[in-house]
Amino acid sequence: MSSAVSSATTRAMDTTFTVIRTTVFYLSLAVWTVFWAILMILFIYPFRFKLRHQIFVKTWSMAAIHLCRLICGIRWQVEGRENIPDTPCVIISNHQSTWETFFLQTLVTPQIQVVKQELLKIPFFGWALKQTRPIAINRKDARQALQQVRDQGKAALERGIWVLIFPEGTRTPPGEPGKFSRGGASLAKAADVDIIPIAHNAGAFWPNDSWLKRPGTIKVEIGPVIRTATLSSVQANDATRQWITDTLHEMHCGHSTDKVY
Repeated sequence: MSSAVSSATTRAMDTTFTVIRTTVFYLSLAVWTVFWAILMILFIYPFRFKLRHQIFVKTWSMAAIHLCRLICGIRWQVEGRENIPDTPCVIISNHQSTWETFFLQTLVTPQIQVVKQELLKIPFFGWALKQTRPIAINRKDARQALQQVRDQGKAALERGIWVLIFPEGTRTPPGEPGKFSRGGASLAKAADVDIIPIAHNAGAFWPNDSWLKRPGTIKVEIGPVIRTATLSSVQANDATRQWITDTLHEMHCGHSTDKVY
C-alpha cells in the first residue's frame, strides 16, 4: 500500500512540476514574442527581404526553442545536416506540433513557409509575420491554395529563397504521417528544384492534444535530396511521404553521434 501511495505522490508531483514548467514557458514565450514582434514591426522595413528572415524570424525561433529547452527540458538531436544542399529547394516535413515550426526556421535562411491566413491576424505575432511575406493560404479553397503555393513559391525559389511546406496541412499524432497534399511536390516540379524531406517525433514531447510539455529529446532527421527531374509530381510526393513514413518507423531504434542540444 505504501508503495502505491508513494508512486501516486510521485506522479502528482511530476504533474505539478510539468504544469509549472509549461506555464513559465508560455509566459516567457509570450513576453519574448510581443517584445520581438514590436521590434520587427518598427524596424523591419529598412532591411532587404532576404535579411528579414535571418535577423528577425530565425532569431525569434532560436530563442523560442532554447526557452523550451531550458524551461521544459525539451532537447533535440539532428541527423543528416550534410544532406542540405547549397541551392535553395523545397523542404517538406511531417507536422506533429508547434515545435518544428520554430526549429525548421533555424535550419536554412532566407526562408518562407506556407501558413494559414488566420495566423496573420494574431496580434503582434501575426502582424510581424506578415512582414516576412509567408505564403498565406485559405485552407477552405484547396484549388486556389494549391495554385497560390505554386505561383508564390516558384517566385520565391527563383529569388534564392527556401520554401518550407507541411503537406499534411494540420498537426497529426506521432506515428505515420497523414494524407500528403501534392502542393510541395508540384511546386518543386514547377520551379525545377529538388526536395529535402524531414522527419521528426516532436509530438511525443510537445503533444498536439495537450498544452503540457514533456521533457525529452526530439529526433530530427534530414533525408537525402529527392531529385525531381525524372519524377512526376505524384511520384515525387509519394517518394517524399514514403521516406518520411519509413524514417518515423525506424526513429525509435536509431542511434546517432550527432550533438544533442
